[in-house]
Amino acid sequence: MYLIEILLPLYDNEGRPFASAEFDRVRNELANRFGGVTAFRRAPAEGVWKETGGEMSRDRIVIFEVMSEDLDRAWWSDFRRALERRFAQDEVVARATTFERL
Repeated sequence: MYLIEILLPLYDNEGRPFASAEFDRVRNELANRFGGVTAFRRAPAEGVWKETGGEMSRDRIVIFEVMSEDLDRAWWSDFRRALERRFAQDEVVARATTFERL
């Protein structure tokens, strides 16, 4: 079993918030494909990373997660690239972790 997480920014590179409808669209796409999704939208997380020049960057993010028996890497790669275009990002983090249901 896999837990797949997608981290999406709340704001574009100019600091403008993305429309709520964009996150609703992601939620609906994942729910339709996987039969369910969890979206952490009310208490956004903060991502911090060091840029190439040494400067620190920050993003407030929302996290979507789904559980799946299989990991269709080609589908996830395509979906991640589509999200990068839709949210105007150089990279969207999508990660998968294997887990055991208890």
